[in-house]
Amino acid sequence: MDARELAPGSRVALLVPGSVAYAELVIALLRHGVFPVPMDVKLTPSEREALLADLDPALVVDSEQQLADLHEQLGHELGAEPDGPPRGRPIHLTSGTTGRPKGVFSGLLDRADAEALLAEERDLWGFGPDDVNLVLGPLHHSAPLRFAMGTLLAGGRVVVPGPFEPGTVTAAIREHRPTSMFCVPAHLQRLFVHWDEHGTPDLTCFRLVAHAGAPCPEWVKRRLVEEFPDDATWEFYGSTEGQFTACRSEEWLERPGTLGRARPGRTMTADEDGHLWCAVPRHARFSYLSDPAKTAQAWRDTEAGPAFTVGDLGRVDEDGYVFLDGRREDLIITGGVNVYPAEVERVLGEVAGVEDIAVFGVDDERWGQRVCAAVVGPVREDTLRAHAREHLAPAKRPKDYHRLDTLPRTATGKVRRLDLPEAVNALLKGPG
Repeated sequence: MDARELAPGSRVALLVPGSVAYAELVIALLRHGVFPVPMDVKLTPSEREALLADLDPALVVDSEQQLADLHEQLGHELGAEPDGPPRGRPIHLTSGTTGRPKGVFSGLLDRADAEALLAEERDLWGFGPDDVNLVLGPLHHSAPLRFAMGTLLAGGRVVVPGPFEPGTVTAAIREHRPTSMFCVPAHLQRLFVHWDEHGTPDLTCFRLVAHAGAPCPEWVKRRLVEEFPDDATWEFYGSTEGQFTACRSEEWLERPGTLGRARPGRTMTADEDGHLWCAVPRHARFSYLSDPAKTAQAWRDTEAGPAFTVGDLGRVDEDGYVFLDGRREDLIITGGVNVYPAEVERVLGEVAGVEDIAVFGVDDERWGQRVCAAVVGPVREDTLRAHAREHLAPAKRPKDYHRLDTLPRTATGKVRRLDLPEAVNALLKGPG
């Protein structure tokens, strides 16, 4: 199959490593109304087969040569406007941490909605022709690809140094003088350790450093503010399904723990059960491919318009600032009391010597579940217990503390809580 056989609305699976050409192809496909499906090249054959069966793509791109040939065909064979707006969003797959991944589909947008989608990202992040975006994460994930696309669509330049490695990223900063980058907190932690050992590069070139994907330890946030130019650092809260909030670090310093206020054009609310809902403009709506029941569960009508939830729990204060209590699937119920790991992690993360921490539940005959903590860093257990006694109600205090060298995380930086009991058990059993 070649580009001439791709009709608007058809899908193209991308199973190649990220590159500038990769991001350019995504834009070219979307301009033609064809939907790229970025996929992880590290998928096992069985995982790949199952996902492709669900997605039913018209074409699978699995080589660099195929990618280049398709991009060339799109430029010469089809009649879309070469500078027109993308007619939708890439079909990204949900993380699959709580079930089988599902494709998130924006639908084919008309010209007005396509222009609105393009303008929303440009206006929020200020993309311009002088931008140089440094890509730290895999481009098959939504946030790194969004920032790369926003830069290219504004006429800027993108640098993709390859799989994340602190030394390589540092060299790219020195050579290319990037103006923007998206990262997860784990990237920042590794960069700061590297810079402490080898020296910090000149960071005055940055006008935008945005992070998301996982809770950010307070020491990382404060170090981020210290290292980078004033007003350059941001956190945002979002998911594969959509974007909710954006928060300058200076706002976070005034309201520690906040994820900011709703992005322009959106309204954030919490229902009586504490679930967060986001009302979005028409161009930001979505469905789950081949799963109308899951789609229906995600949406409801509100005074602000159609709103969706991904099941996260939190609150919105009187000034509109959003605070996240936890993910629904992370909830620990111990002795009939709901415990949200994010709250416990936020409190214990304040303790000096805690470099990383994750709270999780294990089965307990007496309490149903027992609260446990996996800790990275040179901190004494008695220090953690004392801090917990002072700042947490009894049910929220971890009963067990386990020291790990690193926490198991997804490629986007989310802790794999379901893997923590296994990691702890392996540590307790020791070698052999």
